Amino acid sequence: MHKLLAVVFASFLTLAAQPAFAHGFKLGTIFIDHPMIQEAPPNARVLGGYVTLQNNGSEDDRLLAIESTAAKKVELHQSVVTDGIARMQPMTDGLALPAGQIVWLGDNGTHAMFVQPDRHYAPGDEVPAVLVFEKAGRIEVTFKVEARGPELTPGHGEHAH
Repeated sequence: MHKLLAVVFASFLTLAAQPAFAHGFKLGTIFIDHPMIQEAPPNARVLGGYVTLQNNGSEDDRLLAIESTAAKKVELHQSVVTDGIARMQPMTDGLALPAGQIVWLGDNGTHAMFVQPDRHYAPGDEVPAVLVFEKAGRIEVTFKVEARGPELTPGHGEHAH
């Protein structure tokens, strides 16, 4: 009996601790996976943010904005190449999240631009933010700062939630 209680208690502790280590958030039918910011040079005036969004619902939704107290403002942008010159354009309509689909804020040059961060953020740091969806509403998340790597790819969006 004591062994059974020990196993049940250990299982409970394991399950209870998972959210502390996981880097995903859920708002209704929207799963937010691995919000991250790439480390920028020490004097950078902007930070690039990326996140995988999975709409498990039957209705389309839209990421309208990202807010953060760690930057003067956050803008949703898309890099567009015209005549060989890359330009960033605001995503005034936000980022579409079709029903039943996974969308990566990072595809096709999309990203969140954290303008005038309040300090230099190094790998391992966390940046608080609020994602604002058209239908699902608002949710507080944490963008984790990661070292700049050779290639930017979606976080852990390959698994279903």
